[in-house]
Amino acid sequence: MRISAFRKAHFNAAHRLHNNNWTAEKNQQVFGLCNNPNYHGHNYELEVKVTGEVDAETGYLIDLKFLKDLIFEEVESRFDHKNLNLDMEEFRHLNPTAENICYVIWQRLRQRLDEKFELAVRLYETPRNFVEYPG
Repeated sequence: MRISAFRKAHFNAAHRLHNNNWTAEKNQQVFGLCNNPNYHGHNYELEVKVTGEVDAETGYLIDLKFLKDLIFEEVESRFDHKNLNLDMEEFRHLNPTAENICYVIWQRLRQRLDEKFELAVRLYETPRNFVEYPG
């Protein structure tokens, strides 16, 4: 039986959308308020989707405690209450857009998740704006 399991998580983080190769005017034109030199923050909501075959012996697709701990270690403890631009090496030279944050999270989870599982990550920057990376 092929099935998907989901886990939700939450973190708060600040960022600034900025391209160092552009002028201040172009950054302001493209990113608007999100280019604030003093940064701005979001209450991010995360959904992690794991898909695969149910184990005949356990009846589990994946141990949800393992998934909970994985998300805590790789996402919540690393991203929560951080300034993504300043505090996270991944974003030193990568613009921390919702798209890039989502992809970085997917990469962090993928490296520790058994390859037998498909992985998708959905990240809500606001209740109405979200992105998804299906791998």
